[in-house]
Amino acid sequence: MTHDRTGRTHAQRWRCRRGAALLMAGGFLLVAAGCGGGQSHSGGAGTGKFTIGLVTKTNTNPYFVTMRKAAEAAAKKNHAELIALAGRFDGDNEGQVAAMEGLISRGVKGILITPSNGTGLLSAIAEARRQGILVIALDSTTQPPSATDATYATDNVKAGRLQGAYLKAALAGRPPKAFILDGTSDSTVSQQRHEGFLRGFGITNHSPAIRGQANTNGERNPGQTATENLLERTSDINTVYTINEPVAGGASAAIAARGLAQKVTIGSIDGGCDGVRDVRSGKYAATVMQFPVTMATRGVDSVVEYARSGKRPHGIWDTGTVLITDKPVDGLASQNTDWGLKHCWG
Repeated sequence: MTHDRTGRTHAQRWRCRRGAALLMAGGFLLVAAGCGGGQSHSGGAGTGKFTIGLVTKTNTNPYFVTMRKAAEAAAKKNHAELIALAGRFDGDNEGQVAAMEGLISRGVKGILITPSNGTGLLSAIAEARRQGILVIALDSTTQPPSATDATYATDNVKAGRLQGAYLKAALAGRPPKAFILDGTSDSTVSQQRHEGFLRGFGITNHSPAIRGQANTNGERNPGQTATENLLERTSDINTVYTINEPVAGGASAAIAARGLAQKVTIGSIDGGCDGVRDVRSGKYAATVMQFPVTMATRGVDSVVEYARSGKRPHGIWDTGTVLITDKPVDGLASQNTDWGLKHCWG
């Protein structure tokens, strides 16, 4: 018996060392570590401390920072440990695969993943589930959604559609002349929001209403640079779609610098407190609020339930979207920034 126990201890230590090496090699941020001692991958009732993994797209976007903090709080409340990792940039699918492999080696009970690409993580997810690890997608689904046990996410097509419908209505019949600022070309969220915007705005990818399009990695500085570059080609625009609020902030700065702020309506998606304040100040006209705290908290709670009872969650759960603006339009439900500041995150 002593020999078997010693062997298991050595094996666990090896898994921990190997997992740590993998995580460090990938260039990720290790927020909270600790190999859960003696935990089983099989689920079921248990009272020992266990570990949960979280892999977000980046560690700089306020949206994912909020998600991480919410997951940390939920894990602490449930006496679990959290290992939080982030890719180097939005779209770093290879980095997310490496992070998942490291978490599998560390013997986590569950993994919460915000997939940059809907299909890029399928093999890693399948291996985790084969080893009895609960895998939950946050923020966006995998393709197919059934690759994970469950998903807690924004309906990103709906979020894009709400932004597009608002920006269309804000034109009040004027011919649309739009810039489109996406995330990355292989990002599922970027593709879904882009498609939703086109539907809400009533155009296609080949419409002459699109005066320019650029990828921004979902970040402020690339968003500002992309807008400046597009404005060099034409300043005859009246609408800007943005993938998220950091990009909207960059676009707003570029447009203001060209003296176009009163002529161009900017929309966005996120609902962070800074973003709601930007809507209130007039930097952009509207944002679509989403709820990352709900996603992270429900994800952690599901892993906790699985660790204690073996119960797995199933299906896709829409965590909600709300249009925030102080300039409402007819036919489109919205909340003002007072409401937004009471419900925002970050």
